[in-house]
Amino acid sequence: MYKRTVLFSLIVFAMILSIVAPNSIEAKSMKTKAESAIIVDVETGKILYAKNENEALPPASMTKMMTEYIVLDKINSGDLKWDDKTQISDYAYEISANNNFSGVGLTQDKDYTVKELYEAMAIYSDNATSIALAELISGTEGKFVELMNETGEKLGLTDFKFVNSNGLDNKLLDGKHPEGTKADDTNLLSAKSAALLAYHLVSDYPEVLETTSVTNTTFDGLEITNYNWMLPHDSQNLKQFYYEGVDGLKTGHTDLAGYAFTSTAEKDGQRLITVVMRTKSVEERFKETARLLDFGFKEFGEVELFPAGHQLETEKTLDVSKGKADKVGIEIAEKISAPIQKGTEGEYNVSYEIDESLLNKDGQLEAPIKKGDKVGVAKLIYEGENDPGYITEDKTFTVDIVATEDVEKKNWFSLLMSGIGSFFASLFTKITDLF
Repeated sequence: MYKRTVLFSLIVFAMILSIVAPNSIEAKSMKTKAESAIIVDVETGKILYAKNENEALPPASMTKMMTEYIVLDKINSGDLKWDDKTQISDYAYEISANNNFSGVGLTQDKDYTVKELYEAMAIYSDNATSIALAELISGTEGKFVELMNETGEKLGLTDFKFVNSNGLDNKLLDGKHPEGTKADDTNLLSAKSAALLAYHLVSDYPEVLETTSVTNTTFDGLEITNYNWMLPHDSQNLKQFYYEGVDGLKTGHTDLAGYAFTSTAEKDGQRLITVVMRTKSVEERFKETARLLDFGFKEFGEVELFPAGHQLETEKTLDVSKGKADKVGIEIAEKISAPIQKGTEGEYNVSYEIDESLLNKDGQLEAPIKKGDKVGVAKLIYEGENDPGYITEDKTFTVDIVATEDVEKKNWFSLLMSGIGSFFASLFTKITDLF
């Protein structure tokens, strides 16, 4: 009796576990202390995680990513050269001399190269060098702000507004804010737009990482240290925040913005971008970033979801007109792989979009058809819940749908006989309809 009772208890316990215990392959969830956050896979543009990603918040010095992008764009177009020189305006000097702002201490009546100013901005988050670069490129910072917003539109950013080149709140500028902006204006950027800007920055100009990965350098004889504590710093106090693979991108902090950080890291050939906004401390922004990176690298991996030659059960063939066969097989031309969360493999499917320009009025392909001819595209579809989508609209998983075999065109006699047969069949139908 005792053995039976124990056995029965074990069975009941096992049944309870099967109901309440989470499946070992069930996708894990992610929570962050940041007010808004996002993780993006750079190669595919897939958003791996998002929280309040469309909420426009003050980005503080993360604004400088746009200034960096424009500088690199001007360098690439030949409108600007690294060894071009400029001097510091009264306004830029005043900002540089303000001890409340991060800065290298610029000197007037001295030539600075674009390279020097750019590195001080990207590594040390200098505010005055951002202004100097803006004035060099556009004449005034106000004109440069217009260029920033135009570039944001061009890159597809949403939920954003740029009002100066460095991310300071305009109210901190003692009435000397850029023309065309208001005294109480502040830059605004959603986590998704910050990630999209970072995505374009590292995709269009990967050389940016050569600068953002620098931990220490000198500017005009002054040693400057990168505010990104996740880089391999020598300081024992900072080593606790080191994260292998991190090589950018931009920190930000004001009282209004809190502590923000856009990071990028590469591990085993996969590059991620993460954004955290409105964390409560400098330490928290790096700890939360590390958690996001861990989640992205550990919980997501490249998986082959559908092999080359995969066919939909409901759409294995297309009808053919004027062919020696009345149907032709169709399949995807290459495998579909994607970075997906562990345990979600079964939540993906493909949908077919047949190229209607190839079909006749009856929805048929016309012979002749060659094996491998493209007839449409197959799109990867996520059928689970809460799919955050892609960082850009043009980033979706698509592969070609192709014919699996040749279908020759009927000879003229066969076509003639088919036409005669169709004519009499139609005639017979009309006659029978009369009765």
